[in-house]
Amino acid sequence: MVTEVSAAPDGAVPPVSAQARAAGLIDVRTAVPDAVVDLRYATADNFVGIQLYPADARCLVHESLAPGLATAAAALRRQGYRLVFWDCYRPHDVQVRMFEAVPDPAWVAQPSAYARSHESGRSVDVTLAAGGRLVDMGTGFDDFSPRATAYATEGVTAAAQANRAVLRTAMAAGGLTVYSGEWWHFDGPGAGEPRPILDVPVN
Repeated sequence: MVTEVSAAPDGAVPPVSAQARAAGLIDVRTAVPDAVVDLRYATADNFVGIQLYPADARCLVHESLAPGLATAAAALRRQGYRLVFWDCYRPHDVQVRMFEAVPDPAWVAQPSAYARSHESGRSVDVTLAAGGRLVDMGTGFDDFSPRATAYATEGVTAAAQANRAVLRTAMAAGGLTVYSGEWWHFDGPGAGEPRPILDVPVN
């Protein structure tokens, strides 16, 4: 089963912090109300092996991603799927700790003096759920093996390849592009542009 973080009982998404709002970050559930939020870095179930976010961390994304994510989620919903978010906005200090653990830029982006991708809230790590369970994608999250590349065929079943294609097609419809090195990582418009480092809490 997937771990789900729902919106507030009355259906409203709690407002983000003033810092997040000033940086143009929103809670992803304002764009995708039925999003399954399973932030792995808010637990020890990640490649570093320790909790990197507070337990009450939220999936924050830059507001520019909202229309595209809504489009992707709608396309998937029609097929019986829901988007699962494993990571969204990532603070710079967390990126530094990740690179210290795995200093390989093929798998972990090397921190710089600027914010890009997750650090600017313009990239997301996602997968699919159906019937309350994660869909088979051939590997888990942060699997540092050739099978984790977006278009891998060796060691990846035809069914898993087809599931990855479903995810890519829906995300592409929303203007988000898969990173060829990781089937779960998608970049929104402007994700690669260098921007000032944000100092925004994830909760």
